[in-house]
Amino acid sequence: MSYPDYPFESHFADILGLQLHYLDEGSPAADPVVMLHGNPSWSFYYRHLTQALRETKRCIVPDHIGMGLSAKPEQDDYNFSLDSRVDDLEQLLEHLQVKENITFIVHDWGGMIGMAYATRYPERIKKLVILNTAAFHLAKNRSISWQLKLSRIPLLNAVLNQGLNAFCRGAVRYCVTRKPMSPEVASAYLAPYDSWHNRLAVRKFVEVIPLQSGDKGYDTVTRVEDGLQQFREIPILICWGMKDFVFDSYFLEEWEKHFPKASVHRFNDAGHYVLEDAGEELIPLISKFINQQ
Repeated sequence: MSYPDYPFESHFADILGLQLHYLDEGSPAADPVVMLHGNPSWSFYYRHLTQALRETKRCIVPDHIGMGLSAKPEQDDYNFSLDSRVDDLEQLLEHLQVKENITFIVHDWGGMIGMAYATRYPERIKKLVILNTAAFHLAKNRSISWQLKLSRIPLLNAVLNQGLNAFCRGAVRYCVTRKPMSPEVASAYLAPYDSWHNRLAVRKFVEVIPLQSGDKGYDTVTRVEDGLQQFREIPILICWGMKDFVFDSYFLEEWEKHFPKASVHRFNDAGHYVLEDAGEELIPLISKFINQQ
């Protein structure tokens, strides 16, 4: 199947016997820019940014296992956990011999996964670009959105998100706020998640959000949050869709507390898929930031 504005060669890495799909665009000798997507998107989210950056940088854009064009394992064949996602990223970058001068561009779950890797190897990180995501615990007086609360009820999660595809369909409708997605773009976002089996990872990403002590991955979030301070002096760009109903202004304020020297740009009419809503402004902004010496 072809996807609009996605003119890339597919690559695959063997991760514990599973095929992880990734893009590898640009010169292998250039500084690497690693773009990490969330749930329920895939590398398609970064298609325009990849095209803009590949002339000067090496763009590495993976699909998490179970997502996008990567393998779709059964529940017993893969550990759908935060730590597994970070291990997958580490194995991919080791496979590609990417070990220095890394710029991460992170969105949604990509923020937690990318920053978990970064706190394992802080000396490898050159710059950060942060888009509507988190890498820290919610404050005790905060709770997740009602949509996520509903989705985390096990039976409802299975029926709504794995069965009826509500999470994916909701994303292409409600995660953009400037104007609706075109049918072609919406179809591309939905294409990898076209069956009960192919939506297992979407469901599992919702299930494993670590919200309280004892949840799988909770201690990892603690470690990452405690380690954020070591990146305060590197160049950081934060771009935020202010109409995001999940990662709202609270999360942006938390990032600003952790990274007070970051350059922050708010897009007041943009939603969670900020690159879809505000790409015309964002891509030149990100390109300039990444290409600055």
